[in-house]
Amino acid sequence: MEVKHLVYLSLGSNMGNRLMHLQKAIFELDADAGAVVKVSPIYENPAMGFEGDDFLNICVGLETVLDPFQLLNLLLKIELDHGRERFADGKYTSRPLDIDIIYYDQYIIDEENLIVPHPHMPDRKFVLKPLADIAPQFYHPGSKKDTRNLLQESRDKTKLAKLDKKLFRNRKELFARFQFLTIEGTIGAGKTSLTQKIAEDLNGKLILERFADNPFLPKFYEDQSRYAFPLEMSFLADRYQQFTEDIAQFDLFKDFIISDYDVSKSLIFGGITLQQEEFELYRKLFNLMHKEIKKPEVYFYLYQNTDRLLENIAKRGRSYEKNIERDYLEKINAAYLNYLKTIPEANKLIINVEQFDFVENQADYDTMLGIMEEKLIANIFFT
Repeated sequence: MEVKHLVYLSLGSNMGNRLMHLQKAIFELDADAGAVVKVSPIYENPAMGFEGDDFLNICVGLETVLDPFQLLNLLLKIELDHGRERFADGKYTSRPLDIDIIYYDQYIIDEENLIVPHPHMPDRKFVLKPLADIAPQFYHPGSKKDTRNLLQESRDKTKLAKLDKKLFRNRKELFARFQFLTIEGTIGAGKTSLTQKIAEDLNGKLILERFADNPFLPKFYEDQSRYAFPLEMSFLADRYQQFTEDIAQFDLFKDFIISDYDVSKSLIFGGITLQQEEFELYRKLFNLMHKEIKKPEVYFYLYQNTDRLLENIAKRGRSYEKNIERDYLEKINAAYLNYLKTIPEANKLIINVEQFDFVENQADYDTMLGIMEEKLIANIFFT
C-alpha cells in the first residue's frame, strides 16, 4: 500500500487571469498529484523583490503518494503549461503561476534543486497568512514553531487584502456550486454520452430525454408532414412532466442536476417540423408550460459538422434514424444557434466538438471538462 504524504504548497499569480490560473492549477494538482484537502482564502499583495502587478496568493494542503522530486517535476510542468518562464539569472519576474513546496510532511530536504521547508517561508507574510488559515498548528521541523508563531514573529509588514471569493478543491465542488446544467446539441452531437459521463464522474443527478419511448418518432421519420404535430405535442408533454417531477425532486445523494436536453428544444424542433398554423398553437402551449419549468444556469451547446453528425447517427444504428437527411440536420443546427442568441453570454457556451472524440478518448474528455470548467469558473468569479 502506497504511503500518502501531507504537503503544503504556496501558489501565486500576477499575470493574466489570476483567479483562473490559481483555480485551474488546483484542479490539475487534484487530478495529477493527489487529493487537494484544503484551500486557503485568497490574499492580494504587492510584488516582492521586483516591479510588477499585485499577486494573488493562496496555500493548499495536498495528500500525495509522489516523492518530493516527482512532485517538484509535476509542479514545474503545471507552471510551464500556464505560461511560466524561468530565466537562468534567477531574478524574480511577473508570472502567471508560481508553485512552491512549503512543507512535505516533516521532511527536511537540502538538495541543489529543492529545499524543504521553503527557506524564505518565515519571511513571507503572503505565505504565512494563508498557511495559518489552513494549518495553524503545523510545526516547522527545523524551528519547532507552528505557523501561528511564525506569523506573529515575521518581520514582513506587507499589507495583505483578503478577497471575498472562494476557490474550489476539485471539479466536483465546482460543479456542485450549480443546481442545474444542460448539455445540448443536435441529433448525433454526443450530448447524451457526455452528460452521462459527467454525471457519473462528478456525482450529478442525470436527466435524459425519453425519446426511445415515443411511439410517434419512428412514424415521423417515415412521414414528417403527417406525424410532426402529434410527435411534437407528445414530446412537449413528456418533457414538461419529466422536468417538473425530476427537477422538483431533491436528491440528497447528488450534488447537482445535469440534463442532455433543455425544454426549449421543443420550440426549436417545432419551428422546423410544424406548419405555421400548427406552430402558432404549439407555441402558445409551450409558453404556458415554460413559465413553470426551472431553467439551466449554464447551457452548453455541442456544435458538430453535418458529416460527423451523419457518421455518429449511422454508428448507433437506430433503424428509424436511417432516413435522416443532411438538410434536416443543418436546419436544426441553425435553429439552435439562432436560439442561443437569446441566452445571456454568461449563461451559455458553444463548444466546437468537431475534433473531439470524448466517448473513446480520455484526453479529449478531459479537454472537454477543462473547457466547461473555465466557463463555470467565469460564471462564478467574473459575472
